Amino acid sequence: MATDLKARETLPPPLDSTSNPPPLFDGTTRLYITYRSPFAQRALITRNCKGLQDEIKLVPLSLTDKPAWYREKVYPVDKVPSLEHDNKVMGESLDIMKYIDSKFEGPSLFPTDPAKRDYGEELWSYSLKFVETMYSALKGETVKELGPPLDHLDRALQKFDDGPFFLGQFSLVDIAFIPIVERIQLLLSDVWKHDITLGRPNLASWIEEMNKIDAYTQTKYDPQDIVAYIKTHFLVKH
Repeated sequence: MATDLKARETLPPPLDSTSNPPPLFDGTTRLYITYRSPFAQRALITRNCKGLQDEIKLVPLSLTDKPAWYREKVYPVDKVPSLEHDNKVMGESLDIMKYIDSKFEGPSLFPTDPAKRDYGEELWSYSLKFVETMYSALKGETVKELGPPLDHLDRALQKFDDGPFFLGQFSLVDIAFIPIVERIQLLLSDVWKHDITLGRPNLASWIEEMNKIDAYTQTKYDPQDIVAYIKTHFLVKH
């Protein structure tokens, strides 16, 4: 697994409404992202872990001043991430992650063991509910409402004992959850001074191990910006 990068990638600046599009559908594989998005971060981590920095070109977009050509010529849904490959464009972070893992060279990010694959698919489905719960909790008693799903993750990390990750060894499942957990940890620490790892030793170990993986840590965005954005756009009360 290409989790340890030799050097930090020089990330291109975001394109805004004044920017011209790249030469679209010219055979180049492109990953369209915004640096702040947790869903785009999933796809970016997957790309990095596969060692595809040269094969998949990053096209970062401005979140607040997105160029019109993205919606008009690339992805009418107008969300990120999206992946341009083989003259087609696909969206949805979980779909892109599996696509990159299956269609490109590099270490496989999903186990072959049947028990692990089955549990991985179960957690894969749960990640959708986990995201929904996070956004819902921001409108209510956030710390209390996020307790049960975080407890669920802590228990899930006990399933296999051959490593600190959800399926024992690092996989797409870890990539699916880490950008969301990262933001929950930042927000709850900043707003409520609450440590999500207290009483959750498996979650604490998992976060610690994830932060040793360059392919993930190099995708982290400014934590202050993330917290400010969540406060402004999602947090109703605290």
